[in-house]
Amino acid sequence: MKKKSVKELVGLAIILSIVIVLQTIGSFIKIGSFSISLVLVPIVIGAILYGPKAGAILGLTFSLVVVYQCASGVDAGGAILFNANAFLTVLLCVLKGTLCGFGAGLIYQKIKIKNDLIRTLIASISAPIINTGIFVIGLYICFFDILKVWAGGSNTVYYVITGLVGLNFVIETAFNGFLSPAILRIIKIANIDNEDEE
Repeated sequence: MKKKSVKELVGLAIILSIVIVLQTIGSFIKIGSFSISLVLVPIVIGAILYGPKAGAILGLTFSLVVVYQCASGVDAGGAILFNANAFLTVLLCVLKGTLCGFGAGLIYQKIKIKNDLIRTLIASISAPIINTGIFVIGLYICFFDILKVWAGGSNTVYYVITGLVGLNFVIETAFNGFLSPAILRIIKIANIDNEDEE
């Protein structure tokens, strides 16, 4: 039991490192003013392998890197939000990242489907839905005036869907969905290793 806990901690630490590196690199891959979150894939892997709490830790780590990028100006759109209201920006970043990791792990645990690929696909797709959904809701609630300025007089809903997060969301969701078979393979290999040690 103790050996398994140490192995899980090591596995979580490795995935955590990947999250930090991927978010740092991913911040330079942009469509519009917001970057694509490639980091959601390792968050989903960690959430499925180690549970919702681990997913939340990985999501929180992702969030803290995003907060740093907003505060330092690396993320231009995030910097505008941070300069307008640092507290709400940090809160929004922490909520969206933490809940997307927790949600992916919880969804994977709670779905009672025998087909592991479908279970993994649903958990994988849930992460960008939760991440982007909370971000959009947060923008509307906390930063509507900035959102209106960004929309430049056009309908804000149309702007959000077509300009701000629309394409990013589609790419993130497709990326996670496309990689689901690979995610499933990694999970099966990790579970076989765990069973061999018990």
